[in-house]
This record gives sequence, C-alpha cells and structure tokens, in this order.
Amino acid sequence: MKSQENTFNFTKKILDSLPLPPEGKRFYLYDIKVRGLELMVTEQGSKSFKVYRKCNGKPVRVTLGKYPEMTIENARHQAQSIITDMLNGKNPNEEKKTLREETALGDMFVLFMERYSKHHKKTWKDDEKDVPRFLGHWFKRKLSAISKQDIQTLHEKIRTENGLYQANRLLARIHIIYNKAIEWGWEGINPAQGVKKFKEKSRDRFLHPDELPHFFESLDLEENDSIREYIYVSLLTGVRKSNVLAMRWEDIYFERREWLIPETKNGDSLRVHLIEKVIDILKGRAERYPRREWVFEGKGTTGHLVEPKSGWKRILERAGIKDLRLHDLRRTLGSWQAATGANSFMIGQSLGHKSTQSTAVYARLNIDPVRDSVEKATQAILNHAK
Repeated sequence: MKSQENTFNFTKKILDSLPLPPEGKRFYLYDIKVRGLELMVTEQGSKSFKVYRKCNGKPVRVTLGKYPEMTIENARHQAQSIITDMLNGKNPNEEKKTLREETALGDMFVLFMERYSKHHKKTWKDDEKDVPRFLGHWFKRKLSAISKQDIQTLHEKIRTENGLYQANRLLARIHIIYNKAIEWGWEGINPAQGVKKFKEKSRDRFLHPDELPHFFESLDLEENDSIREYIYVSLLTGVRKSNVLAMRWEDIYFERREWLIPETKNGDSLRVHLIEKVIDILKGRAERYPRREWVFEGKGTTGHLVEPKSGWKRILERAGIKDLRLHDLRRTLGSWQAATGANSFMIGQSLGHKSTQSTAVYARLNIDPVRDSVEKATQAILNHAK
C-alpha cells in the first residue's frame, strides 16, 4: 500500500542505504517523479524496478530490471514508455506471454522499433530501412526457427554482395533484436551469439598535399554554392557530416568565432572554432539568403541539405581524385593537425572525439591551444592549395 513514507524521490544514495525487510516480507517503494515506478526490496537485499499501474481497469505489475544494474534514470525512462502503452490499453505482460509462446521475427522487429530503436538510437531510420531489406525474407519465421548457421550464411552472403561493413552492421542488429526479445520475455537463445564479425580495416584516407590544389580548383568551380560551401565548412572544421548538414544559424556566434553544436554523435555538446575562411563563407550565406533555421537549406522533409552525393562526385571527377569520401574530410583536418605539431589531445578536442583522458586534460586548459592547432592545420591546407 502506498503512503507518504514509502513514496519519495529515488536517488542512488537513498536506494543504496535502504534497510532490509523482516524475514518473509518485501518492501514496495514508489518514485515520486514517475507515478507507477516501483522498487521491490526482498529480505536477501535484491532490489528490482517494476511498473505498477492499472491497465484496462485491472492492476498490472511489470518487471523492468534489477538495481543497480539498471540505473534509476533508465528505469524511469522505460517506465514512462511502458506506462504510455498501458494508458493506450496495451498490457506488456500479454506481450511477454506472446513472446514466450513464440513469435515471428517480423512481429519482434515491429516491437523492437517501437519500444527500443526509435527511443534509444539516433540511427533508428537505418534500422527501419535496412532490417526489412536484408531480413524481410525471414519475417514470417519464428524466432526459434532461425539458427546460428542461417545467420552465418546470411552474414557471408551480405559481405559478398554488399560489403563487410554492411554485413557486420546487420549482424549487430540481429544480435540486439534477439537480446531485446530475451529481455522482454522470449525464452530462447540468441542465435547470433558466437557469430564473429568480419575484421574491418581501419580507413586512413585523407587529402594529400599533391591532391589539394586540384581539389580546391575543382571545388571552386562547383556551381551549386550550397554544396561548395558545405564541403568547405566540412573540411575546415572537421565536424561530422550529419552535424554540418544540420547546422543552425542560432548556434553560430560570429563575435566569438564559434559554432556550438548542442549534441554530437557521442551525445555531448561541442564548441567548434571557426577560422576566418569559414566566417566569410557563413556571412556570405547570411547576406545572400534570408536567415531561417538551417545554414544549408534543402527541399526535403528535414528542411536542410541531406546528401550531396552528385555534387561530391562532380568535384572528385573534375579533380581527378579517386577513393575519397565525405567523411575523409574530417580525417584530413586531423591528419594536418598532426602534421603541424598538434598532439592527440588537441586533435581529439577539436574533432569532438569522446575520450575520458582528453576531457580530463582539457578541463584544466584554456581552449586557445586547440584554436591554434586548428588555425595552423587549416592554414597549411590552404597554403598547399595554391
């Protein structure tokens, strides 16, 4: 029974110091932040997060996971998702029962997308596109009917037809779909367990000194100014493609010569130093086009430039450069930083690499060395273009 005594704000300090219930008894404690999130404590000291709410007029208790393996924030997040389902009349325990009785891969994929991928993965649209493309022929098969040998055979087939990187990405998706099925009540063994991914060669391509004059000459000949200036900004900031494409005017600070990216692939914010060339490009765009939301406006559903493949192809063909990808521009800045004397900490900081060691060092340093490193590298790049 709920009371003021057993309803409080769940914090790690409080949950770690909870007393044990008397022999043969259990404590049920409730979070004040998420109505329905419950912690069950046994006499042995086991602590489990649960959701306890009414669904279709009947009380339902759903187990989420054990504390501290499941954090309080994760428990709150999962509880909110399950409570939403319950308010819409979906009983999670019925889904578990269905999973235990057996379900098809296609049904499991739908559940995986709605309950996990769309809420926890920035790349959920890739899941939505690639899983049906490569696994659609298995969607009517039961989870237990797909064997380790089936997965190994498909893994090899995709490597032959689509490349080892695509094969490894799909293997990882199969692995997590089955893990989620087990977590949500399916009583089986993950058939992807033990299937080894193909060894991936680390890519080290970047623009070399002899390529730079041809590259910049071709880039300056590009008539589409959005593509031309997008590539300039990508190269001279070293920022990930997705962040440059989604660059917002509100995040540009001309006075400080800074671009604040609220969230990168790593989930962190990033302050990017803007050299004079980039400042000039951005000010030129601001003068030519009315300031809306995006720096590089597009006609698609996102509202911004999405994938300048055709423009990139034109630029490389004019320059006579082969085997260069847009992501290699990011590696180019890092390589030239190294060539002009920057250490790994500076390079990691300027490119937004997630590194505990790097973060610890730069928490005590001024940003000026990073600015200097970027300035030296970009100046060296532009000098070789002449």
